[in-house]
Amino acid sequence: MSPGRRPARRDQAGDEPAGLSDYASRVLDVAEAIPPGQVMSYGDIAEYLGEGGPRQVGRVMALWGGGVAWWRVIHADGSLLAGHERAALARYREEGTPMRLDSGGRPSRVDMRRARWGGRG
Repeated sequence: MSPGRRPARRDQAGDEPAGLSDYASRVLDVAEAIPPGQVMSYGDIAEYLGEGGPRQVGRVMALWGGGVAWWRVIHADGSLLAGHERAALARYREEGTPMRLDSGGRPSRVDMRRARWGGRG
């Protein structure tokens, strides 16, 4: 995958989102390219792009990430996005994303060692 340019995403009305920068578009391109069952951290995406940092990627995902596979962009420790745990867990189950279990045997976080995608083919 190469983080090339693409047209800005459109909202449900077909309008381009206000303020979608080239950087935001590239962040969303990377998020869309993450294969099912794999993840990247916010920092992984920033490093892959060679620009910004985890907070900037997080901001892009918070504003415009609803139209891409947002559950594949997570915290570096594999923890689930607060407030979206159930939806993310359902997606992880569907995709077979490797998970770490808590002491009760319930999935508690993504196993980053096994699920992290390096951004290559």
